[in-house]
Amino acid sequence: MKPTNVLSSDMPGPKVYNPWWGDTSNMKMKGVTTYSLSPFRQRATKNMFSGWLFNGYKRLASQMPYWIVPFAAGYGIYSWAKSRDAWNNSKAGHVALHGSH
Repeated sequence: MKPTNVLSSDMPGPKVYNPWWGDTSNMKMKGVTTYSLSPFRQRATKNMFSGWLFNGYKRLASQMPYWIVPFAAGYGIYSWAKSRDAWNNSKAGHVALHGSH
């Protein structure tokens, strides 16, 4: 007597377009190209520090005008406001602004 084959609970096989609950491992998609590199060819930290010394300095130096000018303006406004607040809360400031202490 020959046993019957067990059904695979109606799961689609590789010839069916719609995969089972989002499984795309059996399906080739049109227009999608996937590239990979062997893990033996990848060198993630090659020239990391020497590359930073030259390229990192060049990149930071090129960005300096964009963050030094706003920082200097902000610090100037902060120091002016701090000294103005100290003068307004002093005895000389009270006399100058209100006429008497």
